[in-house]
Amino acid sequence: MANYTQEVIADLVDGKLPWKMLKEMMSNYKDPDRFDKYVAVLQRKQTWQEKILLPLGPHLFIVRKTDGSIVTKSTSGYEFGDYRQNWKLQARIYVRDSNEAYREIYPALMHADPKWMELREYYDPLDGTLLEIEAVPPGYPIVHSFQPDLEAFYQHWLKRPLH
Repeated sequence: MANYTQEVIADLVDGKLPWKMLKEMMSNYKDPDRFDKYVAVLQRKQTWQEKILLPLGPHLFIVRKTDGSIVTKSTSGYEFGDYRQNWKLQARIYVRDSNEAYREIYPALMHADPKWMELREYYDPLDGTLLEIEAVPPGYPIVHSFQPDLEAFYQHWLKRPLH
C-alpha cells in the first residue's frame, strides 16, 4: 500500500500528477490517512478559516463554523445554509431549455431535445463558479443530490468522533 504525501495529494487536486503516478494511485489501495491529507490540502487553499468536514465537490464543502453550526460553503466564502438543506436553492441557476441554449455548449444535433430534458447549472452567487449540473425532465423539482450522515461517516468510516 502506497503512502502519499500531502504534496502529492496537492498535485492530484491541481491536476499536476504525471499519468503513470496517477494510474498507480488509482490502482492501489488507499492509504488510511488519505481523506485527512486531502482535506488538509483543500483547507490550505481556502481564504476562510472554518474547518472542512466533508468536501462535496472541487468548490463546495460542508464546514463547521466557529459557533458550532455546520453549513455548506463554497470556495468564495458564500454560505448556503445548514448542510441538511438543499444548497442548490440558494445558488444562481441557469436553465438550458432551448435549442439555442444547448447549442452554446453542444454541436448541432448532439444535444437533448429541450422538450424532454433541461440542463440546470448551479453557480456560486459570489464569484460565479459552476458548482454542479443536473439533467432533468422539464419542470422536475430541484434535486437534493446528497445529504450525508456526518456522524456515521466520522464514527464508522474514519473511526473518530465528529468534532
